[in-house]
Amino acid sequence: MERDAAVATALIAAARELSDRLSQLSFGPPVSHVYDPLTYAWSAHESYLRRYATSARKVVFLGMNPGPFGMVQSGVPFGEVAAVRDWLGIRADVARPSRENPWRRIEGFACERSEVSGRRLWGLFRERFGSADAFFAEHFVANYCPLAFFDRGRNLTPDKLPAAEAEPLRSACDAHLRVLVSVLQPSWVIGVGAFAEQRATAALAGTPVRIGRVLHPSPASPAANRGWAAAATRQMQALGVWS
Repeated sequence: MERDAAVATALIAAARELSDRLSQLSFGPPVSHVYDPLTYAWSAHESYLRRYATSARKVVFLGMNPGPFGMVQSGVPFGEVAAVRDWLGIRADVARPSRENPWRRIEGFACERSEVSGRRLWGLFRERFGSADAFFAEHFVANYCPLAFFDRGRNLTPDKLPAAEAEPLRSACDAHLRVLVSVLQPSWVIGVGAFAEQRATAALAGTPVRIGRVLHPSPASPAANRGWAAAATRQMQALGVWS
């Protein structure tokens, strides 16, 4: 139990530090609004860490950043509301950001829109492992960047930011990823998509951690729409991570 508490406490402190560091950054047009779920949805995120970040993990799945109907609403990486509530067993009050985007309102766990990427990701884990506890016995899911960026109603991903804004963002997120890996001590970090794989490769250079990648489950990807779960499973098996 002491080990459980120490791991969760370390990651909670690291998440707070990352959020504080990112709050000092500014972003210009076309970014109109920035959401940090580690502030207004902190209660849910802390619950996620306390419940599921309790010891070393063999595999960390790493996403890019929150989706507008996923972590933006629930505070959990890839946090499609139904999956977080019904499979992960997490439900918490979600406040509103200090500057809310009128084109992307925060509804928290009342959000009825489904985050397709999160539904596919957690759906695969549910199908393969059955229970959340069985999945998290050796796995964890995190996002490289906790911020969501919007151009009014349009979602902007971190790879689209200009270099002057991207560099300090990546510096902070790289540092947080190194802390997360030092605490969870995974053998593998699996980037969910090319961007996450690239950032993991750069941030974790010189460490013994092995880096892999699975196809991103976004509905914007034609390949993902042709059977993402089967494709991701084959990729994990090809890496030798899953039998």
